Amino acid sequence: MSSEVKYARRLDLKNGRVDMSHGGGGRAMLQLISELFARPLGNEYLAQGDDGACLPAAQGRLVVSTDSHVVSPLFFPGGDIGSLAVHGTVNDVAVMGATPLYLTAGFILEEGFPLADLARIAVSMARAAQEAGVKLVAGDTKVVEQGKGDGVFITTTGIGILPEGLHLSGNQARPGDVVLLSGSLGDHGVAIMSQRENLSFASAILSDSAALNGLTSAMLASGAVLRVMRDPTRGGLAATLNEIAQQSGVGIHLEEAAIPVKPEVEAACELLGLDPLNIANEGKLIAICAAEDAEKLLAAMRAHPQGAQAAIIGRVVEDASAFVQMKTRFGGRRMVDWLSGEQLPRIC
Repeated sequence: MSSEVKYARRLDLKNGRVDMSHGGGGRAMLQLISELFARPLGNEYLAQGDDGACLPAAQGRLVVSTDSHVVSPLFFPGGDIGSLAVHGTVNDVAVMGATPLYLTAGFILEEGFPLADLARIAVSMARAAQEAGVKLVAGDTKVVEQGKGDGVFITTTGIGILPEGLHLSGNQARPGDVVLLSGSLGDHGVAIMSQRENLSFASAILSDSAALNGLTSAMLASGAVLRVMRDPTRGGLAATLNEIAQQSGVGIHLEEAAIPVKPEVEAACELLGLDPLNIANEGKLIAICAAEDAEKLLAAMRAHPQGAQAAIIGRVVEDASAFVQMKTRFGGRRMVDWLSGEQLPRIC
């Protein structure tokens, strides 16, 4: 039966809005899925149309990661919740050393949300997935009453394949290892905050949201002995390094002068009273490797567009207290601690 016969009329993607029937399991929900989601995101697995996707077997170990995205605003300089939902989960799989292959997505939609904005988000997700080389193979849609949501929440689950013999983990850092960062800190968080607070700066601050699996592949191909890779999202560099230090039972010493932060981001942080070390990033990663391979790994990172600003920012040291400390630009030393609360809520 053709879609023209099946549905009395197509969705009004220009002026229409989400209503409760779009989550009710009937014709309206099927129409929303087929016209708004399946068109940009469709592939042979999604087209199976069953309660789950039947995927081909692959060589290696499975890596699975789930992430929920509640960013506000939904559209921000350099991205939106759709591309962010893809990038965030792809990166969580990639920093495990795995090749991301598939995504699933769950959408919580608020009644009254404009269909035009939802279509824009779906197209953005499709573009991000294509660029990352992954396919969205299953999904779910729920609708909540107006006033009981905030437009759109998206949960994505990523599936990837990890080669036998490769094991990267936060508990693998050893004294003498070197800490590398793939690029400048704070871009995503400051882009969100500037949009939220209607702040403008001389230079536009864009989110760094991006899929990192191309960069991680290049790093693994370099032959460097990698111990850990992590993407410093919520809590930023400070939280991520403290987590690794605790897992491995080591200390980490950083060099403030070596940590790349764009001048406009640094200026915005001073204005807003924020510390770039605590701000979420969505297109950067931290790597810890054996000292003898640091320059090799750094060269491989800088040869990739997403690692062009990569830098060695510190070293792993023996420390039973698992403290993260930083030598300041003025020659002093300060603790780099976990945040005691939420510095920037709804950032990812």
